[in-house]
Amino acid sequence: MPDLSQTQPFAFACEGGLVLNQPTFKMQPGQALELQNFEPDIDGGYRRISGFRKFINHIVPQTSASTEKLLMVAEFANKVIAARGEKILSSASTELPTIIASGTSMTGSGTITVDSTTGFSSSGTLQINSEIFTYTGVTSTTFTGVTRATSSTSAAAHAVDDVVSESWTERDTGRTNAGKYNFETFNFDGNDKFIVVDGVNDPTVFNTSLSATDVTASSVEGAKFVTAFREHMFYAGMSSTPQELVFSQPFDEDAFNTGSGAGSVKVDDTIVGIKAFRENLFIFCENRIFKLTGSSSSDFAVAPVTRDIGCINGDTIQEFAGDLIFLGPDGLRTVAGTARIGDVEIGTISRAVQPEIDKNIKDSDLFESIVIPDKTQYRLFFTNTTDAEKDTEGLICVLKGKQFEFAKLKGIKPSTTGTFVTTGDVKAIHGGFDGYVYRQEKGNDFDGETVDGKYRSPDLTFGDPGIRKHMQRVILNYAPESRIDADLFLRYDYESGDAPRPAAYPFDSSKVVAVYGASTYNTGTYGGTSQPLVRQPVEGSGFAVALRVNDGGTTAPYSLKGFGLEYQVGARR
Repeated sequence: MPDLSQTQPFAFACEGGLVLNQPTFKMQPGQALELQNFEPDIDGGYRRISGFRKFINHIVPQTSASTEKLLMVAEFANKVIAARGEKILSSASTELPTIIASGTSMTGSGTITVDSTTGFSSSGTLQINSEIFTYTGVTSTTFTGVTRATSSTSAAAHAVDDVVSESWTERDTGRTNAGKYNFETFNFDGNDKFIVVDGVNDPTVFNTSLSATDVTASSVEGAKFVTAFREHMFYAGMSSTPQELVFSQPFDEDAFNTGSGAGSVKVDDTIVGIKAFRENLFIFCENRIFKLTGSSSSDFAVAPVTRDIGCINGDTIQEFAGDLIFLGPDGLRTVAGTARIGDVEIGTISRAVQPEIDKNIKDSDLFESIVIPDKTQYRLFFTNTTDAEKDTEGLICVLKGKQFEFAKLKGIKPSTTGTFVTTGDVKAIHGGFDGYVYRQEKGNDFDGETVDGKYRSPDLTFGDPGIRKHMQRVILNYAPESRIDADLFLRYDYESGDAPRPAAYPFDSSKVVAVYGASTYNTGTYGGTSQPLVRQPVEGSGFAVALRVNDGGTTAPYSLKGFGLEYQVGARR
């Protein structure tokens, strides 16, 4: 029988992140045995992540009728640059909407009559609903030379007043069998430029007008990786010379006269990625990591960083929190430069979630990553191209102080990623297998699909695993951005088959009874500036108890800050 004379309190803050390499009874109460689509919040707690939505409502045109994933998303010259199939395209800097003129409808080819064509190009690509058109001419109120149902879209009847807007513009279509793209923005001569490589074709350079010029030197044909360093352009990943790094003359990405400062260096392993960082160019290989030092061809030198570890995939390399982060065979690692010149140390940071990493390295054929700077957050996406989007997994890594905390992602399937800044606004975007460009950290759902959020605490014994606890109440301390709509579950005695399994307790924030630090018990109301408390009566007993929170709705994110539990002591076993 419980001791009714006294109710015992127990409380913990949500901190420490996902931990999968410790037995549950060795974990700290605030750590999580399950943490899916909740991110460790730099302001404390676990925040249900925001969603993603289409960044541009128009699908990127594809080369053929077959389904083609996006191979690149980037930003340059105030436009989104995307690659799909054999095409490189740019978005309109602004959508220039017009509408089908009154009294007409769009049913055939040849001409579209609209209210106005002001601002549109003399020829180009249009979109009405999901159908893409090309046109070859304009008058003040018509698009002429119209070809319907291009880029593998289907013709459909369009009504009066349907919106007609500018779609994607082809910038380079002379590519064949293009692979995954890598790119670099640079300025050698006072003019911004954008260079892309795809592992098969010649590198291509775009000016701010998005005119394209190929780099035709045979030594860099088929480069997979490109970066600017010390006013030279470095190319790597050529299939015929996978261990070679070729660099151009200074201030000229398309000149390779060795007498004028161009050259090459070789390493003894296959290159999988290159990244300029601080005063060095880091060369990531399958089994080793090198760094190139110096300021010009006269003193460029390559030295090993480590011969004991390599990089799984170059698309995992990101500058993050003052370091470089990448995926090695034994987990996420950083390359951290110290105050001692030339001293570089390598450290594994992801031991807490290594089982998840091991599983996904084995099962994935595509790796992507982004950085969200204002959250000191790195996101790693593991993709098996045969998996449905809802089943695709990833990891969130957050630097909080000097500690890395982790969570699991599920339901985002990027084929390519990019992070760019426009007028101070950091945009984390990804390209989809469906041909659309999406922006992460927008909305409350995954482009119309629910965010499958899950949290599970360790199994809590309150310091004495031999005493039965009769649970009376759970108190949730949370930070709202809107109303919370989630279910609480209590699971007893390590979720054994004969332990009680009470039904879900819905958390309804419209019934918040107190606001911590601002209200008097049982008088507070939802919407205060401090952190509300949800007090939920519960049932059941056990020697250990775990808390689960499931969020499968589309309400705005919120942060789980901590939990309080009230229980009465029962008999010792």
